Amino acid sequence: MADILEVIMIVSFGVSWPLNVMKSYKARTTKGKSLAFLCLIFFGYIAGIISKFLNEAYMASIASKWYVLFFYILNLIMVGADLCIYFRNYKLDKKVAE
Repeated sequence: MADILEVIMIVSFGVSWPLNVMKSYKARTTKGKSLAFLCLIFFGYIAGIISKFLNEAYMASIASKWYVLFFYILNLIMVGADLCIYFRNYKLDKKVAE
């Protein structure tokens, strides 16, 4: 049951990130975004992924529970994309300010 709840949490976050990435891309500005927040979330997903690899019980059953790690990695990629867009938008903000 704990695995199912964890997947529900990760999938819920996972649905939100692509929407957030698209919004950031279209906005073309960093206004309303927090670099610190994005970095904390990014490193949180890294910690979650590492914890899966260090968890012997999880690794013993990875053949049947691979999907949990998959969603952690997918979310990490989405947050990474949002970070990249943040820096693109930061440069655009600087251009507009000049």
